[in-house]
Amino acid sequence: MIKLFSLKQQKKDEEGSARAGGSQKKASAAQLRITKDLNELNLPKTCSTEFPDPDDLLNFKLIICPDEGFYRGGRFVFSFKVGPNYPHEPPKVKCETSVYHPNIDLEGNVCLNILREDWKPVLTVNSIVYGLQYLFLEPNPEDPLNKEAADELQSNRRLFEQHVQRAMRGGYVGTSYFERCLK
Repeated sequence: MIKLFSLKQQKKDEEGSARAGGSQKKASAAQLRITKDLNELNLPKTCSTEFPDPDDLLNFKLIICPDEGFYRGGRFVFSFKVGPNYPHEPPKVKCETSVYHPNIDLEGNVCLNILREDWKPVLTVNSIVYGLQYLFLEPNPEDPLNKEAADELQSNRRLFEQHVQRAMRGGYVGTSYFERCLK
């Protein structure tokens, strides 16, 4: 009988401290917003998402498989890490697939204006998906992270296309090795 009362008291204490200090079950503003964004996500047929941990909506992957342009037939994986200040700060987006691209460097950093200075809280994951997809359709040599690829795209489109194809098949472009990423 004593154990029953002590268990009841322990549960009451836990509930009281949860109310006072904020419960771990309560969703953060970032979690609420990312849930809304993901529920409203309207992916193009060339994109899909993966959630390595289905209970963690703040960390997920976006897979883009372009069906036109220089990168047609490739499979590119991006990791999204949504911070606690989302939507006031953009998610951290990295390209996990090594790619020869003017706007993606060899470490996977992505040069997309809405992930940096042009981010606004009204933008959503959907905005980022379409921005990333657009980078594969129309690489932007004016704002490069990979200056070599950007210069080549501007001066010799044919050579640029050959290097993109070589990189996607798996091989060296200059001194950089690229893993095969054709689907």
